[in-house]
Amino acid sequence: MNSELPSIIESLIFTAESALPVDRLCELLGEFERDQIKLALAELVAHYQERAGGFDLVEVAGGWQFRTRPVFHGYITRHIKTRMSKFSQSALETLAIIAYRQPITRAEVEHLRGVDCGGVLKTLLEKHLVRILGKKDIPGRPLIYGTSKEFLEVFGLKDLKSLPTLKEIQALDAVPQYERQEELQLEPDKVIQVENQLPLE
Repeated sequence: MNSELPSIIESLIFTAESALPVDRLCELLGEFERDQIKLALAELVAHYQERAGGFDLVEVAGGWQFRTRPVFHGYITRHIKTRMSKFSQSALETLAIIAYRQPITRAEVEHLRGVDCGGVLKTLLEKHLVRILGKKDIPGRPLIYGTSKEFLEVFGLKDLKSLPTLKEIQALDAVPQYERQEELQLEPDKVIQVENQLPLE
């Protein structure tokens, strides 16, 4: 393998505005085989993991991107407070419904939420977290919505299969086994004698 290939890939990913897919890397680096590019990516991933620095090379939104390590997020938010996006409860609920039920129409989202969500949908579209996939082939031809590549990037997901399952979400609320154990009841007629002093040797 060309010893410069990992460095070339590193520079391309570093200067990319969004996650860079392997297909795009192959287009840009036509003089290299796909397997060579994949191997160079694996080397880079291992290098950054071993380095344990401030950021890693991770696969997200169908491509590769440098991401700060989660352990340092508290420090990073001090620096970029004004750029942080805050989501209302209604926006998160709507986004979750779209993420798990897509492709989905506005009427279907509103049926599940029980309230109008036109304003929330508009906000999610403006933030590029949701996109219009087309029109449903039913009377009225309503728009169909789905999540975007930016959604995957914001939430650090490799693809939609990386979304947590219902069981994983329920497990977060489950009380650990050791916290659910009942206290052992002593028989009332038995008294445990406790020695006040330890025997001296």
